[in-house]
Amino acid sequence: MRHSPALLALLLALPACLGSAKRVTAYHTGGAMAAPPYLDATAGESYAPISENAMVAVADAPRSTFAIDVDTAAMSNVRRFLEDGALPPADAVRIEEMINYFDYAYPDPESGPFAVITEVGPSPFHPGRTLLHVGLQGKRMAAAELPPRNLVFLVDTSGSMHDPNKLPLVKQALGLLVEQLDARDRVGIVAYAGGVGVVLEPTTGDQRDTIIGALANLEAGGSTHGSGGITAAYALAREHLDPQAINRVILVTDGDFNVGISDEGELVKLIEKERAGGIALTVLGFGTGNLADSRMEKLADHGNGNYGYIDDLAEAKKLLVEEAGGTLVTIAQDVKVQVELDPAQVESYRLIGYENRLLADEDFRDDGKDAGELGAGHSVTAIYELVPAKTASRGAAVATVRLRWQPPGGGEATELVTDAVDAGADLGSTSHDFRFAAAVAGFGMLLRGSDHAGDATWTGVRDLARGAADADRSGRRLQLVSLIETAARLSGADLGPTVAR
Repeated sequence: MRHSPALLALLLALPACLGSAKRVTAYHTGGAMAAPPYLDATAGESYAPISENAMVAVADAPRSTFAIDVDTAAMSNVRRFLEDGALPPADAVRIEEMINYFDYAYPDPESGPFAVITEVGPSPFHPGRTLLHVGLQGKRMAAAELPPRNLVFLVDTSGSMHDPNKLPLVKQALGLLVEQLDARDRVGIVAYAGGVGVVLEPTTGDQRDTIIGALANLEAGGSTHGSGGITAAYALAREHLDPQAINRVILVTDGDFNVGISDEGELVKLIEKERAGGIALTVLGFGTGNLADSRMEKLADHGNGNYGYIDDLAEAKKLLVEEAGGTLVTIAQDVKVQVELDPAQVESYRLIGYENRLLADEDFRDDGKDAGELGAGHSVTAIYELVPAKTASRGAAVATVRLRWQPPGGGEATELVTDAVDAGADLGSTSHDFRFAAAVAGFGMLLRGSDHAGDATWTGVRDLARGAADADRSGRRLQLVSLIETAARLSGADLGPTVAR
């Protein structure tokens, strides 16, 4: 539906006369209700409850199956809490997203969409146990290699987006992406508040001033008709659908829908219906106080897309400029991992994180079962903690790792099989990537107050991360060290002197 600018402004603001309709609920962590120190108790943020994976006996279940996860929202959201002087609620801490936030020095694939690495080494959390590190590296693409982009920005302009870290930051973030576009690309803009309207018809990327001008004119006000916006954005994307291009809706919001369909289950059904048309969904969360994290994660997962949280302009640059290939370009879809443990080598195991990505073993070869999408340049890491069997021997394969995926858009599935061998190295001889990912996992377990943290301490994970920051190319590994120290202080811990790990 197209409107004149004046009528559009009026429709988007409705029902502004009733107020901004910002949701008022208790702060929800999936368990008890509480208010973090820096948030008003009447504000509400929602997180899906997480029940951590338990140790599993290999004799009972030798195979572990899960869908990959390339979302990174949890790490930047955790950073936001810590920098604002509060420990995050446990259910905001999705450990797999924290691990996958960081770059790893995985090799580029020699053929196919991704390379696979495995490494086994001692666990820093429990003496006598080992960690199995599984890494995937998606094929990297230079900016010149990216296919044309058919993008629709779906912008929440409701009253709850008025804060400086919401709509004003949205405009800056999307502006960074617009600066990367050219004449091959198209951008349309749909805004939604009390009403829904097309702000900008699909416009070629070389008309940057026009696109950025349309963004600049957006103003916050009214309630939040999220489902109407989703429907309109997909319709606009379909008008210029190009099978050879990136066809994607980019939803920017705090996730607080309160007009139209607001039930998460119904919203997921809407997204699943829309994704069948070959248009993917990226969800970018903004702001504090009423962040509907659980809703945004579900929409991205079911929209064949990814979910990021943008807390500042540096994070916007990371997601929309530095990692534009991974954020926008799918190189493999429905990627599944199945790890089969050898009972002669492993007595029991635990997958750290991925609680909401677990699959039944029979789902691995069910190509109708939705799983995660891998973007260009994306890396994915999973860590298992293993209890060795009494018959275990060094140099033996502890597990067989299988991966299965389909090409973008669907088609015949491909399967890759590799063995994970216990080389028997001490922790100091493992790779920087192994030790750093383990430090992030330990940090996440401490933040969650996990029963599986074992001997992990703030000092230990700080030192492990610092010792593995040598290959840091972006400064983000050192930033994690600082965040660990902040979390330790907030928890009342005495860090003590640094010890090289």
